[in-house]
Amino acid sequence: METKRFTIQDENDAPLIEEAARIIKDGGLLAIPTETVYGLGANALDADAVHRIFEAKGRPQDNPLILHIADASYLARYCTDVPESAYRLAERFWPGPLTMILPRRDCVPDVTTGGLSTVGMRCPDHAVTLAIIRAADVPIAAPSANLSGRPSCTTAAHVFEDMDGRIDGIVDGGACAVGVESTIIDLTCDPPRLLRPGGLALEDLREVLGEIAVDKAVVSQLAEGEKPRAPGMKYRHYAPKAPVTVVSGDAKRAANYIALRAECGAGVICFDEYAPLFPRCTVRTIGAAADERAHAQRIFDALRSFDETDVCAIYAQCPDARGLGLAVGNRLKKAAGFHVIDMDAMRTVGITGPTGAGKTSVLRALASLGAHIIDCDALYHEMLQSSEELRSAIADAFGDVFAPDGTLDRKRLGACVFSDKDALLRLDLTVREHLPRELMRRMEGHSLIGIDAIKLIESGIANVCDVTLAVTAPEEVRICRIMARDGIDEAYATARAKAQKPSAFYEENCGRVFVNTAATPAQTEKQARAFFETILSELEVKGNG
Repeated sequence: METKRFTIQDENDAPLIEEAARIIKDGGLLAIPTETVYGLGANALDADAVHRIFEAKGRPQDNPLILHIADASYLARYCTDVPESAYRLAERFWPGPLTMILPRRDCVPDVTTGGLSTVGMRCPDHAVTLAIIRAADVPIAAPSANLSGRPSCTTAAHVFEDMDGRIDGIVDGGACAVGVESTIIDLTCDPPRLLRPGGLALEDLREVLGEIAVDKAVVSQLAEGEKPRAPGMKYRHYAPKAPVTVVSGDAKRAANYIALRAECGAGVICFDEYAPLFPRCTVRTIGAAADERAHAQRIFDALRSFDETDVCAIYAQCPDARGLGLAVGNRLKKAAGFHVIDMDAMRTVGITGPTGAGKTSVLRALASLGAHIIDCDALYHEMLQSSEELRSAIADAFGDVFAPDGTLDRKRLGACVFSDKDALLRLDLTVREHLPRELMRRMEGHSLIGIDAIKLIESGIANVCDVTLAVTAPEEVRICRIMARDGIDEAYATARAKAQKPSAFYEENCGRVFVNTAATPAQTEKQARAFFETILSELEVKGNG
């Protein structure tokens, strides 16, 4: 099939408007521009034409379509029992990015509504498309003009990527002004229910309707067997080829999490101000953190663009749920199959300090409060056995430092690094390249986390913590503890203590300090537990605020 491109300058170009409308009237498929995204249109009253939409997109048959109409006077033609609230919404927001779910008339075929007794109605804010609807004199059923599952199209070029040769025509109406699909509100229930966030903010709808319920499909996947009541509710949508992980919550912590988690060469979607954190990644920016309009306009283009790269994973910062952020976050989460890391749901305490200060007892206190404890030193030694990437990197940097049975020959590695500051720095950088990524992965799924890291500050791990805690003790106390713990003499214990950074370094770089002068580990643990209870209460108050 040859796909014709229509470049229509305005709604007064009657010959081209009529030619485009003729495709709809004759049962063909026509991609149309709207203010939200491009739609793949057909005569909504022609079941055969609507079937062709599903075939061209590869769209599941139970995914209902939206009827695009020219104004509110069309509502009574295709809907029954239209409530007064629908006309109030139309007067306020049409033409615009709002779809209303209403009871359908029998003239609307089952294939258009996915077998539902309701239908979505929308008046798009695009003069050319409105002129085509009037010229065709039928409602146009038009899901987004992308292959099913792919990111939606916000330019005619995007449509050609997916639909050239599959449909009869594409109307080039320029870039879409909004960039995410319409907001869908169900007016057949009380209170009205938000089924899909979109280009019209929930806050604006509430100004007209008052109470509005938010469907669970906005924030999570529908269960197996549940029937979607509106487009985009059930299936994984908007997805590029590479898997997507969404990181939500505080923007700065989310960006730092991605910086530590993303492997070299990964794709990153981020706010403009955080792009410098990802020098070794393929980055797509979507505007400043506060610019929700830019996020909506750019998000689909960002997702689609990664299919032109060789990235094998994508990490995306997520706007908060205010205004258009609710819609952008919804699209990102659907692209990710709801694989979401919520930094605001994690309470992370990073603990550091010199040897002999009593970090082990302090960590036991945090664990007694339900924290998942990750010991970075233990993780490093585990990865020396299990991570082929880390083992290969060490072997590449330092030669044959692994024994025939695969274990690290620590003496051989020590001989390479401990007498050579540059070599020691190279080892440190090698570990930092691999360990934080695994650490971030192991944080997932836990609400309270304690991280024990001697290089918490230098590694950047502190940047993802809610609280950084320096555990210190007077040097003479530390020396005595080291002697008792390791069974060594005072001279050796003193040398070990002095080889580390002084307590002042940790105190100056951490937000909290716990000076441990307790006589026994049990006393340390008791004091630390009370200390943590205060910290966690403060975090809870901050989170609720």
